[in-house]
Amino acid sequence: MLVPPPDGTRDWVALTDAPLPTEAAVAWATTARSGAVVTFCGVVRDHADGRDGVHAMTYEAYEGPATRRMREIAEAVRARWPDVERLAILHRLGRLGLSEASVVVVVSAPHRADAFDAARACIDTLKEAVPIWKQEHWSGGSSWAVDQHPLRPVAGDPVPSSRE
Repeated sequence: MLVPPPDGTRDWVALTDAPLPTEAAVAWATTARSGAVVTFCGVVRDHADGRDGVHAMTYEAYEGPATRRMREIAEAVRARWPDVERLAILHRLGRLGLSEASVVVVVSAPHRADAFDAARACIDTLKEAVPIWKQEHWSGGSSWAVDQHPLRPVAGDPVPSSRE
């Protein structure tokens, strides 16, 4: 079971084969200075590009490099949005059924614009830069979903904010 980090910790980055503790992540991220807590929860859906009938997904990762990249994302987001209070990037591994959470990002900040922009940067950069792969399972079989882009490095300037 995944539990929040100790008091005083500002970033919670983890890969786990256990269900993601979304409520615990929101509670952990909520601080007295936070006027906004933004949560993104990615779940397994019943279709993929060009394919209906998806009933499960399997996620695998190179755990050491993946965790390192997730920490780099947190550092890059903090450099861009220094007012971010707490930031959680949690990803599930293993086989997941429909509607199970595969990824949770929670960001708290004094103001909603920074919280929204930082959360979007976290998930968008994670999808492009972290070595996590998914295998789709549908009634006709299964296959690894191969994206059209190679993994990119986590730069000091993550995905631009929506205000730019």
